[in-house]
Amino acid sequence: MSYEGKMLKDLGMPPRKDVEKALLVTLFKHNGTIKEFGSGQQIVDEIANEFGLKDKQRTAFLQTTYRKENRAKKSLLWHRLLFRAADSLAKENLVSRPSSTIRLTNKKEWMLTENGFDEALRLLRIPNTQKQFLPTRCFEVQKVIKKLTDTPRPERYNPFDNLKKTATVTRKSMLRERGFRQAIIEAYDFTCALCGMKIKSPDSLYWEVEAAHIVPHRYHGKDDVWNGLSLCRFHHWAFDVGWFTLRSDLTIEVAPKIDSLPVSEGRMGSHEVFRSILKNDLKMILPKQPNIYPHINAILWHRKNIFHSSETL
Repeated sequence: MSYEGKMLKDLGMPPRKDVEKALLVTLFKHNGTIKEFGSGQQIVDEIANEFGLKDKQRTAFLQTTYRKENRAKKSLLWHRLLFRAADSLAKENLVSRPSSTIRLTNKKEWMLTENGFDEALRLLRIPNTQKQFLPTRCFEVQKVIKKLTDTPRPERYNPFDNLKKTATVTRKSMLRERGFRQAIIEAYDFTCALCGMKIKSPDSLYWEVEAAHIVPHRYHGKDDVWNGLSLCRFHHWAFDVGWFTLRSDLTIEVAPKIDSLPVSEGRMGSHEVFRSILKNDLKMILPKQPNIYPHINAILWHRKNIFHSSETL
């Protein structure tokens, strides 16, 4: 038995396979990424608490000797176990190494891969069908997001994907859809571009905000950042059915029919809701990067084809 193995056994440290499972679950709970395992990091103590490690187990040092330089190096045994577990997950393509992630996100982090995401969902008994609604980062989707957000903004933009086949769902198309969704809601900081609503579920897994297509999927609208808006569920519905649209200056224009709505509609109890949160000339909350702003070509299509511009419609 090696020196390290003997220390692990003598101190009653958790098996590496159990640590690997805990790492996958923790990555999922931390939106898909965690930093390298340095001293003082919350994540190191968080996983140690899950295993109920005692102070002696958390603070035990592993001493190794560099033969060429004939000098000793000390490292915390618990940190070493975490690293070995993460390294094993990387070899199984369940996480990406910090050396790979930094080239994608400029952050030195361990990140879930698609396979790791699936395994975390299995461990937590969350149906795989929920994957598309979760904001959890994974390496393959981040590659899609980087491509979407780094592509130069076109002057002549066609918001239609004429090659899209509605009935055909492939792994590539699902990654593209999730990449579009995450790129949009992250660009708008998980906030509705109209009302500023920003809230997530009590378990912190789901954001209320949605990525809305300006040219909808049913018309073969592209999964591009220039064809997307971050909207709460109410404003997403109102936009899709034509209650409001955007002007070229990205202010709001409301359908004239709102003034002739029956008194009984658009209310919550005694509160007038619909008319109070849909107002002409309201300025959108926009992303920090102008490259991601909605494209005028997509906006013009929505104004012409979805928006109810006349009371008689």
